Amino acid sequence: MKRTALLSAAMTVPLTVGVLCAAGTASARDLTGAPHAAQDLYGTKTPYAPQEKPSRYQKPPKGFSPVFTENVARHGSRAMSDGEDGEAVLALLRQAGQQGALTELGEELGPQVQSLLDAASALGYGNLSARGAQEHHETALRMEQRLPSLFGRIAAEHEPIVVETSGVARTVASAEAFTRGLTEGDPALAGVIKAPVTDKNLLYFHKQPQNADYQAYLASDPELATVLAKIDADPRTGEAAHRVVARLFHRDFVAALPAAAQVSFARSLHQLFAAAPDLSVEAPDVDLTRFLAPRDAQWFAYLDDAEEFYQKGPAFSGRTITYRMAGVLLDDLLAQARAKADGSSDKGAVLRFTHAEEIEPLAALMGLPGSTEPAGPGTPYTYRNNPWRGADVSPMGANIQWDLFTNKPADGKPADYLVRMLYNEKETAFKASCKPVTRGSHFYDLNELQRCLGHG
Repeated sequence: MKRTALLSAAMTVPLTVGVLCAAGTASARDLTGAPHAAQDLYGTKTPYAPQEKPSRYQKPPKGFSPVFTENVARHGSRAMSDGEDGEAVLALLRQAGQQGALTELGEELGPQVQSLLDAASALGYGNLSARGAQEHHETALRMEQRLPSLFGRIAAEHEPIVVETSGVARTVASAEAFTRGLTEGDPALAGVIKAPVTDKNLLYFHKQPQNADYQAYLASDPELATVLAKIDADPRTGEAAHRVVARLFHRDFVAALPAAAQVSFARSLHQLFAAAPDLSVEAPDVDLTRFLAPRDAQWFAYLDDAEEFYQKGPAFSGRTITYRMAGVLLDDLLAQARAKADGSSDKGAVLRFTHAEEIEPLAALMGLPGSTEPAGPGTPYTYRNNPWRGADVSPMGANIQWDLFTNKPADGKPADYLVRMLYNEKETAFKASCKPVTRGSHFYDLNELQRCLGHG
């Protein structure tokens, strides 16, 4: 049952006294096992920011120059999928208002939530926001600035820039924003950027028939259901929820509000809290930070991260159901680079736009930083025992980029091809079984990557 349905049900039964005790002065470190960082409050709804300055990138080995680039990118910041969380929050606020049970702070929340809902509705639920478009626009400009000789060659030699999306509107809009960034940097590229094509098997694979086993895992896997229920049942969830409602409603109203309704309300409020920064252009006056203390926002972000971790990330030790389906995407990254290297492709770039449901499994399959550790038996995922964070693995606009370099060897020898990977625009090593050209280098021989990235 959805949290909003739980809240609605709790509001329709007779209210019983069941006060949860407050959690005293526990710190964010006490709640999650780690001090909170700003991005840990928003999880996978965190707006995008590049993670490294290009001035810090390693220079390619002597004699090598770029000949191809490709990416896999999540859509940018967007409106929430629907208005259910907002309507649930407003419903309880209305009920409390009718009883004169809102605190001064509580009276300020309703207009803020309504403004956020109005902005999302006007934009279209689930659609790319102006901030999301800007994220991709700026990422494209930085890509071009990073590889000026490559894009100059693409324009001069009319090498195609191929654009692929999942077909969902926010990925199509993200692709359009990205390619606008490229043409703003160099108008000559307009003639080589191909119209976006839809490839659901590649970029929406989690919903396709060939992955029915994964869909069954989400719907009915007993191990998954058990661990998420255990995490949700942690008493700190109720404690955090009680602190949230105690700031917004008078004591008697809170005392009569069932614990499940308190949790449902607080989690819905956190969903809105996390979505608000993504709509900063459409709803510039909305600020929900006053309504959730950082330690409580982080706890609810942790609960969301736990769902992401087990549903799309490394999940359970010894099981690959959540990420082996990303093999089709890893295979395509390798195939496109190999086709350029062997001369069977004239593409200058391949740009792919997808979703968190694809980025997170790909990160786990590739062993990218933060996605290498599954949860052991009987030890649920926490911020203390695992580095996985939605804000790092798959924020809005998350991207994995491969740049392909080659040389011009003398004496008729075949050219060598090297790949450099950027993860959210930070130079990133491939997994440990992949050996770079020299120790500490971020450049890898393409043949080596084909060897070490096998996932059969």
